[in-house]
Amino acid sequence: MRTPDHWYRPPGGLARALMPLARLYGAAARLKTRMVMPQRASLPVVCVGNITAGGTGKTPVAIAIAHRLAALGERPAFLTRGYGGRITGPVLVDRDRARAVDVGDEPLLLARHFPTIVSADRPKGADMAAHSGATVVVMDDGYQNPSLVKDAGLLVVDAGAGLGNGLLIPAGPLREPAGEALDRAAALIVMGDGHAADGLVTDARRRGLGVVHGRVVPTGDGAEWRGKRVLAYAGIGRPEKFFETLDGLGADIRETQMFADHHAFSDDEAAGLLARARDGALALVTTEKDLARLAGAGHSGALAELRSHSRALPVEVRFDDGHALDQLLKSRLNAATTAGAYKAF
Repeated sequence: MRTPDHWYRPPGGLARALMPLARLYGAAARLKTRMVMPQRASLPVVCVGNITAGGTGKTPVAIAIAHRLAALGERPAFLTRGYGGRITGPVLVDRDRARAVDVGDEPLLLARHFPTIVSADRPKGADMAAHSGATVVVMDDGYQNPSLVKDAGLLVVDAGAGLGNGLLIPAGPLREPAGEALDRAAALIVMGDGHAADGLVTDARRRGLGVVHGRVVPTGDGAEWRGKRVLAYAGIGRPEKFFETLDGLGADIRETQMFADHHAFSDDEAAGLLARARDGALALVTTEKDLARLAGAGHSGALAELRSHSRALPVEVRFDDGHALDQLLKSRLNAATTAGAYKAF
């Protein structure tokens, strides 16, 4: 879905008209939470989630967290619902053969880094992770899913967008009231630049939560993009951020094309992008997630050609205070082990 404009404007007529639906959404979410008894997995669970719908950089943060856990001596496995895929799981994603139509696009990206399990039933997915040799689960999504006990909830927020108009879906971008989300958090991770999330940061610190700042940056120096004439396309939560990153590297962006997050490209769309690139003598560049979504498109046809002619801009997350984040992760894992809930690792 594409982020509605009214989410990030002061509440107007449309937001007010949607308030009854927002109240129903909130009531349904609370009812679900009360009706479900969270299960404790046989290994610690770190959940990387967000309060808002739309792009906050959550998946790159989850990847960065998993790498930090690995550097601390853990064997992480990702657990995700696999939004947009038709498989409910639990299933271990085959990084070489899985298709986005089956498991979703984000699991394909995650599986390039560590074992990744797609499971609508989170407890069953956590069990599969434990049986596959993982020592810690990193959930990429599921912060609002009450079925699994989280040992460390890491809330990700975009510094420039914050909480938007502060209203629940569909009147605004909130999946739940901010205070309720912070009640279950171990830390707030603020991504990018801006002051829209300053109020949330103040609230988090007042509650004694850790606050870590980070940013998504290109991997490497990006020299190959300087002066390169490109057609940039993206189907992510906030595609304009991808375009800004390319522009910051010195790419000569002649055309852009935005699609909704998790967009399933059609043959006609692929053919259109290819034609525009040929007509303008432009290189095709997209995000890693979009290129992963094009995997499994077959070996012929416009989608396969788009995949073979497109390059992804690799990115990573850098934290301003990675040491503090490592200490928080170690503390949470040690607390879980000391409590006797898990085997020592």
